[in-house]
Amino acid sequence: MDSLKNMNTAMRYIENNLTNEINFKEVAKLAYCSEYHFKRMFSFLAGISLSEYIRCRRLTLAAFELKNSDAKVIDVAIKYGYNSPDSFARAFQNLHGITPSEARNSSHSLKAYSPMTFQLSIQGGNEMNYRIEEKEPFRIIGITKRVPIVFNGVNEEIASMWK
Repeated sequence: MDSLKNMNTAMRYIENNLTNEINFKEVAKLAYCSEYHFKRMFSFLAGISLSEYIRCRRLTLAAFELKNSDAKVIDVAIKYGYNSPDSFARAFQNLHGITPSEARNSSHSLKAYSPMTFQLSIQGGNEMNYRIEEKEPFRIIGITKRVPIVFNGVNEEIASMWK
């Protein structure tokens, strides 16, 4: 349980520093592991890289700020760690599908990535009836393929192999 608590402490640090330079050594220290292992654990648990998560969170907050304030695009870009309005506009458009200037228009919908926390979910423990049967030997054939991790629902890449 302490591992989850430490991961969530690190996530709070990231969330509180989205408008600052994030010190990954400090993040790892809060999670009681190396920077290398924190990034690997995060990617494994979250299904996306840490840098991608931070980028999405920053662009979510930037979109909210553009929509709900009169701040200049350049000021918002710099606030969320972009060195130029062009790089900010490209990243913004890649995520939201519209330019930062268009985001001010209330008719456009934007994507939102909420802050991430880690929880332990234990499932199972149900009674099951079973029987053991002896079968003749048989051959099994499989397909080897790397697919992305999907924690809930159907993994479309695996499902497509059955078509």
